[in-house]
Formats: sequence, structure tokens, C-alpha cells
Amino acid sequence: MPLPKPSEIREMSPEERVERVEELKEELMRERGMAAMGGAPTSPGKIRALRRTISRYVTIMKEEGEA
Repeated sequence: MPLPKPSEIREMSPEERVERVEELKEELMRERGMAAMGGAPTSPGKIRALRRTISRYVTIMKEEGEA
């Protein structure tokens, strides 16, 4: 999962950003659930990457006054 660039996030509409953040949060919840049950993560850095991506979206949303 490549990390989106800030310029790519800014090009999205506010609705798209909110929708994408919700999808990322659901995916993060699934990954954390698998880790909590003792399952091997598909990618060791995936949880960290998801957290960073969500924070990028939220930061840009706050900059533009959407959140």
C-alpha cells in the first residue's frame, strides 16, 4: 500500500477524503484484531503505515477546515 502524497490528498474532494479515512480506520481495526488474536500480520509495517496514512488525511482535513 503506497503512502499517498499530500498533493494527491488535497486534490480529492472532502467527501472522498472522509470516505477514505473511514475505510482506512476499518482496515486498521481488522489488522489490530488479527494481531491481538496472535495471528501473523500480512506485513509487519502495515499497522504503522495505516496509522500514518490516517494522520495525513486528518491533518490535511484540519488544515482545510473540514474536520
